[in-house]
Amino acid sequence: MSIPEWLQAIQTYMKMLQYNHTGTQFFEIRKTRPLSGLMETAKEMTRESLPIKCLEAVILGIYLTNGQPSVERFPISFKTHFSGNYFHHVVLGIYCNGRYGSLGMSRRSDLMDKPLTYRTLSDLIFEFEDSYKKYLHSVKKVKIGLYVPHEPHSFQPIEWKQLVLNVSKMMRTEVRKELEKFARDMRMKILKPSSAHSPTKERPRGKSLSPRRRQGSPQRRACKRDKSPAVLDKKGDLAPLNEVGYQLRI
Repeated sequence: MSIPEWLQAIQTYMKMLQYNHTGTQFFEIRKTRPLSGLMETAKEMTRESLPIKCLEAVILGIYLTNGQPSVERFPISFKTHFSGNYFHHVVLGIYCNGRYGSLGMSRRSDLMDKPLTYRTLSDLIFEFEDSYKKYLHSVKKVKIGLYVPHEPHSFQPIEWKQLVLNVSKMMRTEVRKELEKFARDMRMKILKPSSAHSPTKERPRGKSLSPRRRQGSPQRRACKRDKSPAVLDKKGDLAPLNEVGYQLRI
């Protein structure tokens, strides 16, 4: 099986698990945990076969690509703005044989996996930005992490945001220049984790598009939520948005 076929098989497996629309987080993902602990959570995902969201998909994608040393994996996070609210989303960037792509899960089919065909990292990021525009979301920030080690027993945490770009205040030429410099440095393996030994406290994230969470569950309060785009109207609760996702009524 070729690498593109292998990646497609992984993405197909994720889609079979389905996106988690329930509002209950089935797996706790703490970004500051060592990689070894996150890989144990990924094993649990394969055993339980429950629906997942974007952050869980990144961890599962890392776990399922550990056997392919020629495949480099790194997190890509997006902060977007729509209708007065901020939303967060994360996918797993892939680099192999001079091409970029991604794996992930989202309510929207064009905000998750991308084929391994993009010549540069900036081409991949701009593809996501163009996809967001279809849902009237403006991308405010893009965060790129470092390559994730292929050693599943590593005690090193994932570096989630080595590069942070405030793309809403930058020209595309500036964004491309910064991304390509960063991508070149990553390929040369000269970048070092900035917070591997002193993880910073994660900042609160934007408003959730998932159904209202019950207040009594400590596990659910500890978990992160996916905020990929949904459609908004002017009433007072959540309603189904066909088979794709949920609709938040304000």
